[in-house]
Amino acid sequence: MANPPPPSLGYSVSITPSNPDISNPHSERNPILPPPPPPPSNSPTPPRFPPPKLQQDQIPSSSIKSPNVPSPSNGVKMGSPIPHLSTPPGPPVFTSPVRPAAVPFRSSPASPQPVAFSSASSLPTSSPPQFSNGSVELQQQVSDDTLDLTPAGASAYVLFSAHKVLKQKKLANVPSLGFGALVSPGREISSGPQVIQHDPHRCQSCGAYVNFYCKILIGSGQWQCVICHELNGSQGEYIAPNKELLRTFPELSSPMVDYIQTSNNRPGFIPVSDSRMSAPIVLVIDECLDEPHLQHLQSSLHAFVDSLHPSTKLGIVSYGRTVSVYDFSEESVASADVLPGDKSPTQEQLKALIYGSGIYLSQMHASLPVAHAVFSSMRPYKLNFPEASRDRCLGTAVEVALAIIQGPSAELSRGVVKRSGGNSRIIVCAGGPNTYGPGSVPHSFSHPNYPHMEKMALKWMEQLGQEAHRHNTVVDILCAGTCPVRVPVLQPLAKASGGVLVLHDDFGEAFGVNLQRASSRAVGSHGLLEIRCSDDILITQVVGPGEEAHLDTHETYTNDSSLYIQMLSVEETQSFSVSMETKRDIKRDYVFFQFAVQFSNMFQADISRVITVRLPTVDSVSAYLESVQDEVAAVLIAKRTLLRAKNSSDAVDMRTTIDERVKDIALKFGSQIPKSKLYRFPKELSLLPELLFHLRRGPLLGSIIGHEDERSVLRYLFLNASFDLSLRMVAPRCLMHREKGTFEELPAHDLAMQSDAAVVLDHGTDVFIWLGAELAADEGRSASALAACRTLAEEITELRFPAPRILAFKEGSSQARYFVSRLIPAHKDPPYEQEARFPQLRSLTTEQRMKLKSNFLHFDDPSFCEWMRSLKSVPPEPS
Repeated sequence: MANPPPPSLGYSVSITPSNPDISNPHSERNPILPPPPPPPSNSPTPPRFPPPKLQQDQIPSSSIKSPNVPSPSNGVKMGSPIPHLSTPPGPPVFTSPVRPAAVPFRSSPASPQPVAFSSASSLPTSSPPQFSNGSVELQQQVSDDTLDLTPAGASAYVLFSAHKVLKQKKLANVPSLGFGALVSPGREISSGPQVIQHDPHRCQSCGAYVNFYCKILIGSGQWQCVICHELNGSQGEYIAPNKELLRTFPELSSPMVDYIQTSNNRPGFIPVSDSRMSAPIVLVIDECLDEPHLQHLQSSLHAFVDSLHPSTKLGIVSYGRTVSVYDFSEESVASADVLPGDKSPTQEQLKALIYGSGIYLSQMHASLPVAHAVFSSMRPYKLNFPEASRDRCLGTAVEVALAIIQGPSAELSRGVVKRSGGNSRIIVCAGGPNTYGPGSVPHSFSHPNYPHMEKMALKWMEQLGQEAHRHNTVVDILCAGTCPVRVPVLQPLAKASGGVLVLHDDFGEAFGVNLQRASSRAVGSHGLLEIRCSDDILITQVVGPGEEAHLDTHETYTNDSSLYIQMLSVEETQSFSVSMETKRDIKRDYVFFQFAVQFSNMFQADISRVITVRLPTVDSVSAYLESVQDEVAAVLIAKRTLLRAKNSSDAVDMRTTIDERVKDIALKFGSQIPKSKLYRFPKELSLLPELLFHLRRGPLLGSIIGHEDERSVLRYLFLNASFDLSLRMVAPRCLMHREKGTFEELPAHDLAMQSDAAVVLDHGTDVFIWLGAELAADEGRSASALAACRTLAEEITELRFPAPRILAFKEGSSQARYFVSRLIPAHKDPPYEQEARFPQLRSLTTEQRMKLKSNFLHFDDPSFCEWMRSLKSVPPEPS
């Protein structure tokens, strides 16, 4: 494929396919066990089971939610032969080593009903093994006629848009609905995977892991791969007198396991299993702030260092026209070494700094007073220049911060180097654009050479981000204040390193919370995601925080058709959106999917997390539609759509695409109303069209967001976000305050704006608290309701990153428009439709309903029902 020139923000480019004929070297990380010759049936050799080993690490996790139970983190109830992979906003196209075509990879609350799966209790029980020609026949671990139920926690890692797959290719590949999965490999839950302390058995042909669904030859210990159906040996481990004993192996009794490597072959590596190894954090702080902003920033920084673990190593760098690197060896005064900011530091300057007498990374237990002294010593900007015209050498400062992390900061113990757990992290606290030194742009957009300088700055920032990623360092950029920071220039730095860029109104509460969450959100580092599917399934696109995995980063197999993705970081708050199609009509009763992520956790243990899913195939379109998970399907559609909405013009086009998608689903899966041109939208997908209506009019595609920088930041966050946050960014959740601090969940319609009520609207990156005029007039009730709403808002966003803005306002205020614009204008519908979709109205008196109706102003925005009819479709009945 030809390489098209990338647009200004570094979107997709193509590369030629890799050579699919790759040898099969053994990996140090996961050695492959060659299949032993099957022993004769009368062999006296007893079955070999793995000896108990000391557990190096137990993965901590947060509790799993059952369907339709509010989640504590967010409170929500529970076609082409050329595959396309992606990293927003549209990174390099790349090739899977074993596929014949190039694979573009773009980066960028309720738990749905679980995927079907048989629990260990449904394993076949003690029927004697059947002998045939001197060997034991294949024993399947899961009975095919059992109704499968998802294991506790499996749906926390992989969410499919449907729990069944259509056998007919033509129907299965209807692009308007699509099929796929959301994969959250770094998520942690309390009932996490079973832990195994030995190397995994992997298929010698395709590389798949032995799993819960494999058939076993209990006489020889051989197992059949569910992906390629080849027989493999187990070094005799799975030899057993009966299949009941196979349940003692976690990998054969659960579809979700963690393999922990208990030995490490890295030269000079010291395993640490009893303590969390904190990676260094370097704060890079803007010196060019006015006094109000600086005061808020100082408060946030003081609270941040107080929240750090005592063993965390911290560095502090500040920048203006020069770069100041603060020295922790001076205990009584804030002392810094200063470097020029107009150009990148030379090797001589960095050596003089790093090998000098100063201490630039120090553990908090020893240097907390010094850190507080440094923050207190900062002074506001004194010169008489507007914020956008102040010289800021942000690029040089990040280079220096990266150098002090790479320098002789590793602890030396008995002559060997201990590595830190997880990625190191640079957190930039920026109040304006990078306008001085490398990677900078002119102060003014009217500069005659601005387009060229911006292009050069984009390239330099991306290269700096890639350099940080090579050294396992993530760069997060937290911006605040009223000065535009030139998001297109800064975003490549964060994106290429695996970090994020977040915009804030000021350096106050939300900024401080995000500062703390940014420093602690990583689960691990060095992540590699492998995706394998049955031969009937083709992966067409992946969206998420990753890039092409180079061949030397993973072992390869002769018939390996899997997709390998190098994760830029391993975090609980991220996910990958995987779109799939069927290659042909499916003959088998089941299709299999295996997701494996290899990463190093925060305790320096090497983890291989393997999740295997089996989905039944069906001929019935109705049965398939019944299995569709509306919320997951909506998020997958939204991510595919947002990937193409690179600017405001594209966003307008994508709204039309959403309209066409809804029309096509009604045409393909709905039914035509007799004597009418209207189609009835399939009742099985009753939630989907309303979710897509919220998408087309909300901040991601609608006109709510005014500035293109804000839209760009939201888009990048959404393309990488977990399912929980993604769903809330697509469709807000509405909760009305009731007496005694309870809340009632209601549809996100403007009919919730009742003057005697308080309403919380959770829209992912923003949470709004709206107080009705009657309630606000009663000071006692108003204060109580507001306190309850704030508590709820903090609870449902406690684990969310970025932490949302929490805004409160009264009915009729100018700020209330932010709240109103995110609700469906259902007041325009006739009363019978209002009651059908907003049943709470029935509890209002006639007088209350008339008063509610009189509060609404007329405008042209259509209601959901009006929009559906404009698409020649009848909206489905609410479920």
